[in-house]
Amino acid sequence: MKNRVTMQASAPWTLPKRIVQGLRRLSPIGGPTAAGERKVRFRCNICGSASIVPAAALQREVASCARCGSTVRTRAMVHLLITELFGRSMTIAELPRRADLVGIGLSDAEHYAKRLSDKFDYKNTFFHQEPRLDITDPPNDLTGRFDFIIASDVFEHVAPPVSRSFANARRLLKPQGLLIFSVPYSLEAETREHFPELNDYRLMECDGSWRLENRTADGRKQVFTDLCFHGGPGSTLEMRLFSRSGLVRDFAAARFAGVRIADESYTPYGIVWPEAWSLPMVGYATLRRLPRQRTERTVAGDPDPERSG
Repeated sequence: MKNRVTMQASAPWTLPKRIVQGLRRLSPIGGPTAAGERKVRFRCNICGSASIVPAAALQREVASCARCGSTVRTRAMVHLLITELFGRSMTIAELPRRADLVGIGLSDAEHYAKRLSDKFDYKNTFFHQEPRLDITDPPNDLTGRFDFIIASDVFEHVAPPVSRSFANARRLLKPQGLLIFSVPYSLEAETREHFPELNDYRLMECDGSWRLENRTADGRKQVFTDLCFHGGPGSTLEMRLFSRSGLVRDFAAARFAGVRIADESYTPYGIVWPEAWSLPMVGYATLRRLPRQRTERTVAGDPDPERSG
């Protein structure tokens, strides 16, 4: 019997218009501005320089620091890391040298990765080049090694099941470790997997466009078109659109003690969140790390999962 071929378009293009605009919007900076448009002055917590930009330019994926090109998202990741480790926010340059704090980044932005490596025992890793780390299958000798992991807009690209990557991130953390985390997500009830039966697959370019061919576990052939890439074809293929509630469940299933939705703005560093979706998050390995407020406890039962094994 011949394998059945299923031709289908991947899901990203069916998102509600409001979500698409919120997640994908990119606006240029530096052009003419409307008369009287409000300007915002901030200091970049990554490079330390001062910038003045139109208020509308402070968006998640828009480069708004004139010196290093940082965005609201990248400044927020650094702000969360520093605040969680030291109890207050500061620029990277103001950090004390702490070689005892061990961390890794998963394809972190270069404009903060190098600076963090000067302050901590931190290494930026990649899926496609050295130093390599595949979060779907990290080596066992990294178990319990890290005080923090930074994963900024990475987990939407990892192959399913994504639960494997959350569990591995938790496994690599020390008992009081932190996962500083972001992905694009919606406010829908469920995460939307674009390729739920992904098994044996390959990306192919055909007549100037890309498609994904997949052989399911039971032998069916699937072909997906209208793929969504972030930053170009290859490993940047969007595998899913997370939902906020789905993410909380993912952290719980991976035995994180809690997760915080970091929706607070910090205007001195140009961090503002005008939308309620795609906000950064902090995952806490054990309850000993949990802040007293603004945290969703995700593990029931023993107050310290480390004791319960």
